[in-house]
Amino acid sequence: MNAYTQLIAKDLQLPERGVDNTLELLEQGCTIPFISRYRKERTGGLNEVQIAQISQLNDNYKTVSKRKETILKTIEEQGKLTDELKSRIDECWDNAILEDIYLPYKPKRRTKAQVARERGLEPLAQIIMLQQELKPKEIAKKFVSKDVPTAEDAITGAKDIIAETINEDERSRIQLRNTFEREAIIRSKVIKAKANNDEAAKYSDYFDFKEPLKKCSSHRLLAMRRGEKEGYLRISIDIEYEDECIGRLQRLHVRGTSPCGRIINEAAEDAYKRLLKPSIENEFATLSKLKADEEAIKVFAENLRQLLLAAPLGQKRVMGIDPGFRTGCKVVCLDEQGNLLYNEAIFPHPPVNRRMQAKVHTEQMIKQYAIKAIAIGNGTANRETVEFVKELDLDKKVQVFTVSEDGASIYSASKIAREEFPDEDVTVRGAVSIARRLIDPLAELVKIDPKSIGVGQYQHDVDQNKLKQSLDQTVESCVNAVGVNLNTASQHLLTYISGLGPILAKNIVEYRREHGAFTSRSQLKKVPRLGPAAFEQCAGFLRIPQAKNPLDNSAVHPESYRIVEKMAHDKHCTVGELIKNKDLQKQIDINQYVTDKIGIPTLTDIMNELEKPGLDPREQLEEFEFDPNVTTIDDVAEGMILPGIVTNITNFGAFVDIGVHQDGLVHISQMSDKYVKDPNEIVKLHQHVKVRVVKVDFVRNRIGLSMKGIQS
Repeated sequence: MNAYTQLIAKDLQLPERGVDNTLELLEQGCTIPFISRYRKERTGGLNEVQIAQISQLNDNYKTVSKRKETILKTIEEQGKLTDELKSRIDECWDNAILEDIYLPYKPKRRTKAQVARERGLEPLAQIIMLQQELKPKEIAKKFVSKDVPTAEDAITGAKDIIAETINEDERSRIQLRNTFEREAIIRSKVIKAKANNDEAAKYSDYFDFKEPLKKCSSHRLLAMRRGEKEGYLRISIDIEYEDECIGRLQRLHVRGTSPCGRIINEAAEDAYKRLLKPSIENEFATLSKLKADEEAIKVFAENLRQLLLAAPLGQKRVMGIDPGFRTGCKVVCLDEQGNLLYNEAIFPHPPVNRRMQAKVHTEQMIKQYAIKAIAIGNGTANRETVEFVKELDLDKKVQVFTVSEDGASIYSASKIAREEFPDEDVTVRGAVSIARRLIDPLAELVKIDPKSIGVGQYQHDVDQNKLKQSLDQTVESCVNAVGVNLNTASQHLLTYISGLGPILAKNIVEYRREHGAFTSRSQLKKVPRLGPAAFEQCAGFLRIPQAKNPLDNSAVHPESYRIVEKMAHDKHCTVGELIKNKDLQKQIDINQYVTDKIGIPTLTDIMNELEKPGLDPREQLEEFEFDPNVTTIDDVAEGMILPGIVTNITNFGAFVDIGVHQDGLVHISQMSDKYVKDPNEIVKLHQHVKVRVVKVDFVRNRIGLSMKGIQS
């Protein structure tokens, strides 16, 4: 059994067997999507989220174990490691408590207490702490020396030692930590010298702000921390009634009212103000930031998941238009696979205003390249370009969509774009990206750094390593949930398939280029460096339409082909006939096919896949139209009910594009007449909604919206 199985199982309230098997699979190099989809018997049916949690906790416990090794080694080198102390450290898995245990033994810089010890005052401190001496000042005279001129100096040095001892006492730290958990207040003040700075205005809500730390939401905390980082705010964490806190600390260490007790009281107050409070404040500042990061990253990851799994148009010929005024609109025409057929710049808008010429050219392109849908970027000149397109003489079957441009400019200047279109400029690449996002958003968006596609908040303020890990995991999960066409997937998209990575993805593309399209999954074994382990991980997530074996275009793993073939044999038909015949499928008793390795969960998945092989889990794409009478924020008025598209979801609400180049906010309190805990309960990214305008702030360019009582 893995060293951390029991701890993780207890933390997550999961069966030990499933946790232990999951850890074993992870250690073997299996990916989370593979374990979740194809090893349900081993894990007990754990989902991707649970497996990711197990993996994260395993890493956390490994980190704590390494810290323990360092602590034990340090204490042992000091000759102070007792059996009892070692046992306490071995059994402790709480980072804060572990550091409390270690604190008295932790190597320190030269503190006041250390100076006092060097002057021989530790025995005096010990006498005072016993609280039995009635005349401590008389005893202190015995410690007067060249370095300690007076008895008062001796008492002062002894108090420094006592203060440090109180600070390092576990009970002191636990008591204060508990107080902070209950009563900590986060405060934010504007730095007066910068209060009138125009840039500081965006933090005006936090110029004089305070709130219980435990109630402070992640977005408020991250906003304050950003303001602090930019030099506009000063943040502190403290408690309201410090005198009471000091009193509790004194009562913890003082018995009665003896003269020694009074000295310890003074030392306890010093310990609180100089050592304990700053230490615990820093601890809570760090913990609150970690918690805020986790929440922000979770929101970002969920938004990214929804964006990547947005409805695709599918393989149709698409025209992409990157709209603009002065520089014109860049138009591209793509075939069903997203290959560039033609590009041209048109100038239907002022100041050039060649509208008729643009109309003729665009209609010619649509006809010549058999365009079935038009994707228009949602940036500058979007509304004007949509109106222009609607004036064209189009077949009614040609659909028109507005597509998010976020990150298109990042892609167009990237190495990936240069490799794809070495002879085209950035404007053409950007328009291609817009068009391809309509055909298949997942395949196109994986080429862009997730932080650049407009679905996060404070993404540059959170822990970047944790953010990258979470977003990479989300992209991997989405790509494998959908599956990819082995013969059309780009190298970059293949990189995210379970078990592949950059080198194998490149090798697959080169093999495909040299040998032509794959006709079976088994051919993957001929790809250089793609061994049995990688094949096992990736095969089930790669699809081959029109393959000789229809299972090659399904999520059925090759390791299960024999079972499906046996099912077909038992029904006296081929695998292809079994897939097409729902009545035959209903006649199959999966209990007859259970083996020591394949159980009911996998067999159930197989039957679901036979019913709808290679089913894309994404929804169907729908056309959308903004209110034609509202094109700028000046057209917006309170009380209006407008159509909109959800562009971003946060813990405090959702941002909605109503077509005026400034998203409005539907605060969580305005999402429903009922209590809403999580905005994702009500809306999804890119969902089409109707909203009521409740406030327009023309000065700060903000629009307040509501969804209450409106039928979308």
